[in-house]
Order: sequence, then C-alpha cells, then structure tokens
Amino acid sequence: MSLTTLFQQFNQLKVIIVGDVMIDAYSWGTVDRISPEAPVPVVNIRKQERRLGGAANVALNIQALGATPILCAVVGKDDEALQLQALLDQQKMRTDGLIGVANRVTTVKHRILAGSQQLLRVDSETDKPIDHAASEALVEQIKKLAEEAHVIIFEDYDKGVLTQENIEQIIAFANEKKIPTIIDPKKRNFWYYKNSTLFKPNLKELREGLKMDIDLATNLPQAVEQFRKQMGIETALITLSEHGVYIANEQEQHRLPAHKREIADVSGAGDTVVSIAALCVALNLDLQTTAFLANLGGGLVCEYLGVVPIDKNILLAEAQRVTKTG
Repeated sequence: MSLTTLFQQFNQLKVIIVGDVMIDAYSWGTVDRISPEAPVPVVNIRKQERRLGGAANVALNIQALGATPILCAVVGKDDEALQLQALLDQQKMRTDGLIGVANRVTTVKHRILAGSQQLLRVDSETDKPIDHAASEALVEQIKKLAEEAHVIIFEDYDKGVLTQENIEQIIAFANEKKIPTIIDPKKRNFWYYKNSTLFKPNLKELREGLKMDIDLATNLPQAVEQFRKQMGIETALITLSEHGVYIANEQEQHRLPAHKREIADVSGAGDTVVSIAALCVALNLDLQTTAFLANLGGGLVCEYLGVVPIDKNILLAEAQRVTKTG
C-alpha cells in the first residue's frame, strides 16, 4: 500500500478519545514596571486566547489527520464547560460524548506571558476521581458511541476522569467488541490498563511506573517485555525523546532513532504520537510502519512553538521524502 493510499484510509476512521479535557488559556502582555503592592511585575494584557487542551488536543490531531474524533469526558456545569463546548463547535467537533456534572470544575490552565517569556501559570482544576454515577454515565455513553468507532484512545492526565473502575469496564467492552485500545498513561492509573492493545508511555513515565532505572543501552527491552507480559498488553510503544521510539510485541521489537529537527517546543508531541499510532493500529498496520509514522509526526510538531496539531500534508510529504532517501 502506498503512503498516499494509507493516508486516504485515515479519512474513513472514527476515533473515541476518552480522558481529561481542558482549556489552555493564554494572556500575552508587556511588562514596564514592578507593582508597588508586591515585588512582582505588572503585566499589561494585549492579547488573550483560549485553545483546546489535554484529551481535546488529541482530538484535534485526529481531526487534522482526516479521521473523525469523538471526545468523551466529564466536565463541570460551569462557564468554562460552555467555553470548551464553544471551542469544540468552532472546530466542528462532536460534543455528544461530554458529560457535565454539577460538583466538578472544568480544567483551565492559564498562562501569563510577556513576549515569549512565561511569567506564571494559574490552574483551575480538580484531580479528584469522578464519582460512581459520573463514571457509569461515561461508560454507558462510550458503549453507545463505540458502535461506530474503530479505535479508542485513553488520554490520561491524572485529573480524575479515568478511574480503575471505568478503565477496566471500557477495555473489557472494547475487547469484547474487538475495538483496539490505545493508552497514553499517567502515574496514578499506570497499572490499571491491563489487556489493552497498545500502551504508549514516555521513558520517564515508564521508569516511574515500574519504579526502576531503565537504561536505553542495556535493560530497556527486558523491562518493556516483562511489563508487557505482566499487563497482558499486545504492543508497547515507548517514546524516548531525542532518542526516538522503541516498539515491541510478542513477535518483534524495533528501535527507531529520532529524525534531526530544529526543536522549538516539545509540548504536544506525545499527543501527536498517540494519535498517529491509534490510526495505524485501527488499520492493522505493521509495527515498523506504526512506529515510523508516529516517530516522524512527533518530531515534526516539535518544530513549532506551542501545542499544535500535526499537518497531515506535511507528514505525508516528509514520510515520502524519508522513505525515498532512507
């Protein structure tokens, strides 16, 4: 199959993204003086912007790759939830997977910047696990929406939407329906994603989860294999930052080096990697192709400042260039 045909097949896919959604808010300004009230800079705000963040940024990547994202999450019944819905509407993205609960705040991460210098970040959030009723409502909504889904991504930011209870229920349901599950984990739920299809931590998350020192040159394959078997995970994809990626299943393992880039910002690279990997798994592609495209896409978004979704045409052109030259 040609890369062009492969990228066209992305357009047929529907992807559920379940996890922690948030708003990334930015206020840009100038600093001309220090406050007389306290030894802090006074920022004169010139521009403000709100963007989709967390699991919603993965949804943006899925959409940018041509597939249809179905975002499933629990948010508050607050002004911020309305703002989040408006941002999704602007992107013509579905909102039928969002569940609002009265006793919860919608996560907002507000960055204050002077020029390109971040002075302060103010977070409005809770990381308390959602209650049983909200969890059940989320699971039932996912079961309903999964009738049309080709793959489910768990996008975990440790903000409480994903719990042991709903993770195990959703994975069991997905396995019964033969829908692959792709995991982007964080620390709290690390060990709850048993029997999933593809597990994608970065090296730091893997070290923290296993509570062991993992060295790229020596024990990475052994550590990944032990963990994969213990968890009943089909494939492990470990992102290694400037060292590329490592991917392994029962039959094979591959280490792909990073492509040389002018790195501007690594924010959001993991979101791009998991998005590309999910579409590749949904199309039942081989390990090397999956790792190659995910690794390439993760590197490309690092060339841009801020969290930006992947550009499908640039990814295709770069993939064609690399395969011709390499």
